[in-house]
Amino acid sequence: MAFNGEGPHNKRQRTEVDTVNNRGHNTGSYVVSEEPRRKRQEEGKPNHVLLFTIINPMYPITVDVLHTICQSSGNVLRIVIFKKNGVQAMVEFDGVDSAVRAKETLNGADIYSGCCTLKIDFAKPDKLNVHKNDSESWDYTVSMDPYPSEQARYEDMCGGGTGGPGYGESFTGETYRKSGATVVTPVATEYRDQRNFQQPGAVLMVYGLDPIRTNADKLFNLMCLYGNVARIKFLKSKEGTAMVQMGDGVAVERCVQYLNNVNVGLTGAAPVCHSNTNLDEVSAMEHKLQLAFSKQPYLSEVTNPYPLPDKSPSYKEYITNKNNRFMNPAMASKNRIQPPSKILHFFNTPPQVTEEELIQVFKDYDVIPPKAVKLFPMKSERSSSGLLEFETTTEAVAAVMACNHAAIESPGTKFPFIMKLCFSSSRSMSIRNGENNSNGSTDRRMEQDQ
Repeated sequence: MAFNGEGPHNKRQRTEVDTVNNRGHNTGSYVVSEEPRRKRQEEGKPNHVLLFTIINPMYPITVDVLHTICQSSGNVLRIVIFKKNGVQAMVEFDGVDSAVRAKETLNGADIYSGCCTLKIDFAKPDKLNVHKNDSESWDYTVSMDPYPSEQARYEDMCGGGTGGPGYGESFTGETYRKSGATVVTPVATEYRDQRNFQQPGAVLMVYGLDPIRTNADKLFNLMCLYGNVARIKFLKSKEGTAMVQMGDGVAVERCVQYLNNVNVGLTGAAPVCHSNTNLDEVSAMEHKLQLAFSKQPYLSEVTNPYPLPDKSPSYKEYITNKNNRFMNPAMASKNRIQPPSKILHFFNTPPQVTEEELIQVFKDYDVIPPKAVKLFPMKSERSSSGLLEFETTTEAVAAVMACNHAAIESPGTKFPFIMKLCFSSSRSMSIRNGENNSNGSTDRRMEQDQ
């Protein structure tokens, strides 16, 4: 239930706000003058600067979030977020009327249903001094486009990104009344910006993983075909089980739809250091994945992850991983969402790569190699692409987990090519190694600018 200002929460919130108003703070963005602690804070007089206290902040609070929920009340000039005593913020409006309207509309509201409750008071400062524009402070009189330098950096990393929304446009909100209190509900969007693409409630459980061979990177290689991956955590108490935080609920639904009950072959050789005989017997077979929605809204950071059998960490973050393929609408539109199949589409490989070299990549990763390779006619000298046919879908899924994003060296280049794999829309190749045909043209569109 959204907080309406009554009950025991009221006393706690009033105390927290009094503490902020009565103490001096210097966050680097503004200064609030020091006052004696023994002085009882009186009800603040109307001011065009509001003090926001976020109660139960289960999800990240950024200037983008606050600007979105405040802009309907009036023109927002500056925002500063500070986390010395919980999560609080000051928002400066263009006038007192706008601030009063925002206070009346938002005080007691939940930014997200059931959490991130707002307690709003008139602040003491009459102006906020912002020294830099980032996720925790912003001067909208200087720039209305959040994170422009970050956007340029990520667009360059992802190979363009033209046509996508600017930072700050990926989060929109609707305000409505429920149970006597205003609830601000974010409108979910499938494609969020790189800095904060995680959406609450986008966590799923993955059961049935090979407890010996599977690690976070192998699971990422498979899950990234259906949406952005934010975090992966393996459970020590239940071997072969992992939790995956995707970028949004749509990606979770895709993963469950396409990967639930899928069989996976051996994704490589068992680690040399491993000597658990019982697990070896369980692991020396194919595994059936079971996916389910998790009740957790997000995965918390694990500072000291335990080592998996191959010595890799049991927890990894992928929020800034450039191999995520849904970073903006332009990138997302190039993905062909396909169920697992025995034919893989490969791209971003060296221009003069041979069938033998491609087959050797899979052998080097200790997975069953494809039985046939078809290279597409090259349209440029930048890279090559084509199709790989495996004997079964089970083998193809294992190959994706092991070899997606494998590095392939190429003579004359400073950096290796990062091979990208995905399930093909082609259902048969009808060729053998060394032969060629024109099938698979629909797969070629998605490789451009990836």
